[in-house]
Amino acid sequence: MAARAGVSPMTASYAFNRPARVAAATRDRVHRAASELGYRPDAVGRALKSGRTQQIGVVFSEHLTYAFDDPQAAEFLAGVAEVCVDEGLGLTFIPTRGDAADADRVLSAAVDGFVLWTTAEDDPVLAAVAGDPRPAAIQGGPPRRGITCVTQDDYGAALAIASQGLRTGRTPVVISFPLDRDRERMTTTGGGLPPRARYPVTDARLRGYRAAVEQAGLSWTSTPVAVVARNSQRDGVTAARALAPRLSPDALVIAMSDELALGAHQALRETHPDAAYLGWDASPAGQRLRITSVTNPLRDQGRRCAHLTLSPGQPGDQDIPWTITPGSAPADGL
Repeated sequence: MAARAGVSPMTASYAFNRPARVAAATRDRVHRAASELGYRPDAVGRALKSGRTQQIGVVFSEHLTYAFDDPQAAEFLAGVAEVCVDEGLGLTFIPTRGDAADADRVLSAAVDGFVLWTTAEDDPVLAAVAGDPRPAAIQGGPPRRGITCVTQDDYGAALAIASQGLRTGRTPVVISFPLDRDRERMTTTGGGLPPRARYPVTDARLRGYRAAVEQAGLSWTSTPVAVVARNSQRDGVTAARALAPRLSPDALVIAMSDELALGAHQALRETHPDAAYLGWDASPAGQRLRITSVTNPLRDQGRRCAHLTLSPGQPGDQDIPWTITPGSAPADGL
C-alpha cells in the first residue's frame, strides 16, 4: 500500500493512526491506495501491537438506562464524551448488575482507563478497579487508593442550603437518596436512619442536613425522612405522598436533587401550596420553578474524570466549587 501511494511505510501508518501528522493530500493518496487494494485497518491488531484500545470505559453503578434518564447523569456523561471527541477516543459503557460477576465484567472490558459514577463503599467493583493497573477516576466517591476522586464538599453544601431554608422558621422534611446498594424505600425519621449511609454522597448530605436542623434548635430525631430507590421525579412523587400526612402547611421539603424536589412539588402543589423546596444540581427545570438549589457542575466533573484517566497521577479535585442558587421567596410558595 505504501509503495502504491508513493510514501514510506511510516507515513502510510501515520495516515491511519496519526492523521494530523500527515498532509491532507498525502493522506488522501494513502487512503485511495488502501481502498484500491481493499485494505482496512485491523483495530484488534493495532490494539495488540500498541497495548492501547483508544477507549475510555464508563461504569455506572445504576441501571445503564439511568445514564440517559437522569438529567444530571447525562450531563456528567456529556462531559466525558466531550473529552473523548477532543482526543479522538471511543466511549465504552460497562454495565453492572449488582451481582458477583460485576468485577470480572468491568476488568474484562477492552478499555485504557475507567471513569466511575459514584457508588457505595462496599461495591466490589471499587476494589477490582483500584487493583487494576489502568488509570481510574470516580465522581462523588467513595475515595480509594488507586482511584482519583473528583467530588465537592457535599456536607458543607448541605449544611449551608438547609440552614438558609430553616431561617424562615419552616418545618423540615427530607427526601434522601438511597442508603445502600439494596435501595430499599422507606419512610422514617432522622432517628430511624442507620448511623451511616453506604453511599458517600447520601451520607455527607444527611450529616449536613442534620447539623442544620440541630443548629436551628429542632429535633433531627423526629424530622420526617423519605428514602428513595432512584433519583427520579417519579420517586420524588412517591416519597412526597408518603410524607404528606406528616407535613405542616408551611413545610420545607429538603430534597437531595432537583429531580426529587420537582417530583415532590408535583405531588404536593394542590395539598400543600405554601410548601417551599430545596434541591441540588441547579437544573433548568428546577430554576424554572424557582427551587433553591446547590450548583453541581457535573459536566465539568465528567471532563475532569476523563482527563484524569488520560493523565494519571494528577491530584483529584476534592473540593469542586459550589454555590447556592436562590429560589422563590419563602412567602411565595411554589
